[in-house]
Amino acid sequence: MSHVLVVRLDNAGDVLLAGPAVRAVAAGAERVTLVCGPHGAAAGELLPGVDEVVTWGCPWIDPNPDPVEREHVDRFVETVRDLAPDRALVLTSFHQSPLPTALLLRLAGVPWIGAASTDYPGSLLDLRHRPSDDLHEVERALSLARAAGYELPAGDDGRLAVRPPPKPWLPWASSVPWSQGFVVLHPGASVPARAWPEHRWHELARLLSHGGRQVVVTGGPAERALTARVVAANGSGDVVDLGGRTSLGELSGVLRAASVVVAANTGPAHLAAAVGAPVVSLFAPTVPFQRWRPWGVPLVALGRGDAPCRDTRVTKCPFPGHPCLTSVTAREVVQAIDSLAPQRRPNHLSPEPLGDNSLSQTITGGMS
Repeated sequence: MSHVLVVRLDNAGDVLLAGPAVRAVAAGAERVTLVCGPHGAAAGELLPGVDEVVTWGCPWIDPNPDPVEREHVDRFVETVRDLAPDRALVLTSFHQSPLPTALLLRLAGVPWIGAASTDYPGSLLDLRHRPSDDLHEVERALSLARAAGYELPAGDDGRLAVRPPPKPWLPWASSVPWSQGFVVLHPGASVPARAWPEHRWHELARLLSHGGRQVVVTGGPAERALTARVVAANGSGDVVDLGGRTSLGELSGVLRAASVVVAANTGPAHLAAAVGAPVVSLFAPTVPFQRWRPWGVPLVALGRGDAPCRDTRVTKCPFPGHPCLTSVTAREVVQAIDSLAPQRRPNHLSPEPLGDNSLSQTITGGMS
């Protein structure tokens, strides 16, 4: 038994996709500390198997990084040294190098480090894993855990999972039609190139509401204006706006009770998968679908896979009219919803208590 540090320094969706690998490590370790970036820490707190979350803004991973500053790097090294893990696994996507992080872990005195690396690691890695680049992110992380000697426990199906969501005792909870098998619309996206055009969300909300569907619109604090506009476009006043009103854990409770979730390739699509909700994925092909699709749930993906942005990883669409997603109509999305949830079914999945989730430690300074 040992203390293992698992590192995943990206956004919430990336951290959620690391969940099965974290559970595999937890099955063979006495203690698991998860190191996340500022945008992934809330997701890290929801993962089963995590004993503690450490937040650190990584200048070579964060999409809007601060400059590399010695004080910020030194603080991370000191934090890891104080944690004194026996082993560390650095989880990365196919286009990221684990070696800068591995160097800091070595400076912190971590005696054993494993990561996937195509580059020669020298003495930075004890395990140099070389998975196929075509693996889904879940499988990629699990393959590293297995190479390090960690297997999912018996009965674990390898799907995404989060800690049980909270009961609906919050002020907004009475406005959610919990028993109606509602549809969740999540119009925001952390990367603009992955966003379905806003006017399409307006059309979709109207079609669903006028067709008798109960609709809940969700979004983060920075997306309140967007969700308000989507709700206002409905016109009838019976669409629930939860933009900026839920924590990530509370949002998981909402998604768990939904009959279908409609979202772009963004964190809440993976959160929906983690609570077993079917997903209509409005997927821009800027990253490969086979690596980033919602994992392990009924799924309909819409979008032009042959669009000129394919595999470019652009964050802002450089092509007039955003063709990969503008081509998807609201009626096509309604048809996809109907295929996943043909009838509005009574949904008696009462959200369960989340319990104490005080796992976080934030390293101050820099981006954290």
